[in-house]
Amino acid sequence: MIRKLKKPGRQDGIVLLEALASILIFSFGILAFLWMQASATRQVTDSKYRLEASFLANQMLGDMWARSAGTGLDSYAVTNQAVATLPNGKRTVVVAGRQVTVTINWQLPGESRAHSYQAVAQING
Repeated sequence: MIRKLKKPGRQDGIVLLEALASILIFSFGILAFLWMQASATRQVTDSKYRLEASFLANQMLGDMWARSAGTGLDSYAVTNQAVATLPNGKRTVVVAGRQVTVTINWQLPGESRAHSYQAVAQING
């Protein structure tokens, strides 16, 4: 038997074109997923550091409140004291009479902006 060869038509190669388009769409989907994962990781890290700063400030205020009867509050005033649990962390405590302001600053490596948390309390002893 002799087979007739098919002449190339206008539809030849369309499957290859569809495959390339589907690979392109799939690649964009994967890149979007990876971007969302990176963004979520960055947000969780930022949230962790804000929580740590809040804890440190409130711990300092609690310690000052518990010990305010025996000592003066002025002994707690510090400027840019290093905080080991935060990257480039600094703590500043300002005492104005019975009002205390605790400010925690930190800066993540590779970021240009600094983060800050401030707690203000009136300590009556």
